[in-house]
Amino acid sequence: MPMTHEAATSRPACRRGGKISLVVPVYNEGKGLAALRDALVAVMDALPYEWDCILVDDGSRDDSWAVIESISAADPRFKGLMFSRNFGKEMALTAGVEAAVGAGAVICLDADLQHPPEIIPELVAKWEEGYDIVATIREKVADYSLVKKIGSKTFYWFMRRFTDLDLPPNSTDFRLLDSKVVETLAQFTEGSRMFRGIIDWMGYKKTYISFCAPARSQGEPAYSVKKLFNLAINSFTSFSLVPLRLAGYLGLGIMAVTLPLLCVMVLANWFIGANITAIAFFTVFNTLLIGIVLCALGMMSLYIGHIHTEVVNRPLYIVRCRAGTWDGNA
Repeated sequence: MPMTHEAATSRPACRRGGKISLVVPVYNEGKGLAALRDALVAVMDALPYEWDCILVDDGSRDDSWAVIESISAADPRFKGLMFSRNFGKEMALTAGVEAAVGAGAVICLDADLQHPPEIIPELVAKWEEGYDIVATIREKVADYSLVKKIGSKTFYWFMRRFTDLDLPPNSTDFRLLDSKVVETLAQFTEGSRMFRGIIDWMGYKKTYISFCAPARSQGEPAYSVKKLFNLAINSFTSFSLVPLRLAGYLGLGIMAVTLPLLCVMVLANWFIGANITAIAFFTVFNTLLIGIVLCALGMMSLYIGHIHTEVVNRPLYIVRCRAGTWDGNA
């Protein structure tokens, strides 16, 4: 595959200052990186901005890193970060954004071309209008399964109803962040994070652009149903105390039903002569109490797990090596 590139010509300064950095998490995307590179070059070279692209290899098991090294060697605008293992997409996005030093804006997008590079000019145009965050909403996905569609709708319903986030349904990580947003993001240190949730929690001046996601051209989706479920649980418990409150509400509700029932059973035995045995009563009552305790413990364990993750204060990610030119050094 061709890897030649002519030196970038000088460009006029952008309205809001600085270059534009693209951040792309990569996990087993070796077969599609050449197509991604060609698409990004075609779009970004048509814009009047200096730009670069940071490809973050999140512990891929294929030849993704070898392809990243080849691309970055042929085109100095492409750089690579290689994680020591798979830390997850949220950390790959975080690492890429933190590595975008001196950028006036950062654009995050996926490597599978389901975030169409062709709409990047629309993101930039909104940024030029004065928006600090330009996010995208996916109108449809060509290869989404029914399970993922139902799960997505359920997730966004819970997030909008039970958290303080303004998270529109089908919003994505494909978004532009102004430099002030990037600087604020650097202050967040939590390990269990939902990247776009943190961005939406910040506030700032924000707008949305809709797009239709095409089917993947290469490979398999990096996010399995299990990973999506874990992300949903982490996101919900990171931004809402509702699960803890629900456990308390459930306990109160069961007590409100159980205590009157207990009184009715006692009165029925005393005055009506109903044949309600003590064993039957205590079996039902203890089962309900055990359910309350297990529910409450399960919810609290999620939050205790988050507390443990933050208290140990491990690095969010570990960069094993780099590719390309970073601050003038190879």
